[in-house]
Amino acid sequence: MISFLKRLIPSGVYKKLVAPYHLFLSFFFALLYGFPANHIKVIAVTGTKGKSSVVEMIAAVLEEAGYAVAVSSTIRFKTGTESKRNLYKMTLPGRGFIQRFLKEAVEKHCEYAVIEVTSEAAVQYRHFFLSLNALVFTNLQKEHLESHGSMEAYFQAKFCIGKELALSKKRPRAIISNSADEYGKRFLELPVEKQIPFSLEEAQHITPHASGMEFVYKDQKVTLPHPGTFSVLNALAALHAGEFFGVPLPTAAAALSKLSTIPGRAERIDAGQAFDVVVDYAHTPDSLQALYGAYEGRRKICVLGNTGGGRDTWKRPLMGTIAEGACAEVILTNEDPYDEDPQAILTDMAKEMSRSPRMIMDRREAIREALSLAQEGDVVLITGKGTDPYIMGKNGTKTPWDDRAVAREELLKLVQ
Repeated sequence: MISFLKRLIPSGVYKKLVAPYHLFLSFFFALLYGFPANHIKVIAVTGTKGKSSVVEMIAAVLEEAGYAVAVSSTIRFKTGTESKRNLYKMTLPGRGFIQRFLKEAVEKHCEYAVIEVTSEAAVQYRHFFLSLNALVFTNLQKEHLESHGSMEAYFQAKFCIGKELALSKKRPRAIISNSADEYGKRFLELPVEKQIPFSLEEAQHITPHASGMEFVYKDQKVTLPHPGTFSVLNALAALHAGEFFGVPLPTAAAALSKLSTIPGRAERIDAGQAFDVVVDYAHTPDSLQALYGAYEGRRKICVLGNTGGGRDTWKRPLMGTIAEGACAEVILTNEDPYDEDPQAILTDMAKEMSRSPRMIMDRREAIREALSLAQEGDVVLITGKGTDPYIMGKNGTKTPWDDRAVAREELLKLVQ
């Protein structure tokens, strides 16, 4: 429909019509499904990094407390006991998806819905009529600047979700925001009943262990089966959300300790090999650096590309140099080139590297090569796609893909 309208009417007229069009769709579908958000507690999670992990952690905390929880995120869609992998290649689909999802959640007697909301979704008013009880803001990092134009415009797109929280008729409402982030402080100025800051300063005795992290929060020991201080920060956001909704701290800590796998987020792939294999969504310089830092002191073999041909081109050489500085072996490979030449993307990534990386365009072959180079005690880090279901190519072509499945298949061949 959108592409048809673009061809049919002048671009100036189209730009003036597109916003009201999306706003009308949001209202129409909310009306069609009976404004379901009014009948369920709704928690939105936004930011650049950590959104999907925080969604999963909050859902785990609420479920441990005995509540029925619906989940909508980049990773999956869950209502009641039914969970489906997100195959849309977008976090929050349009065409009334979220209102239909909430209607189904209400019909299945879910008491909470935890929803990951992106800036792109907000620009198209998909966050409207969500009747929020709470909003969690994780952080804001440089991303999507070709789309938004500037960091301030990117922030304002996120902040629209905060404004929707302020307009919600639900009571009480809470903004739970990373106070160490300069943009997070601005979220904490929202006129709602509870402004709840969180930061790493709240976590005491942060200690890495064999399979994750440990820390103490308000005299409660919290054990996470996930690596890195970024996981601690995500957990703090979830603990604060749980506290706001009345979940006892020991219950929330127990929930986080049981959440052994968040799909595609520092997910370990084990086939009995003598080294670690980890698949992660990290696709920005900050997230890549944080993931590599979680395995400090380990020999790392790193497979990466650059998500989204034609966008965020500034980060390509930076991600190459970050990988070079942290990894014993760097393998650059295809990711989601869309209509751009994939070889040109890899060349951009390598242009500021002082040593030549291995360039293997076939992603399966690149993963196979990384596994073959690994020795006992090493860690192979496969980043950029996580649970992404396709490799996006020219003219909208989609090749079905799953880094986790491919890594497991290649590991089994190697082990056998």
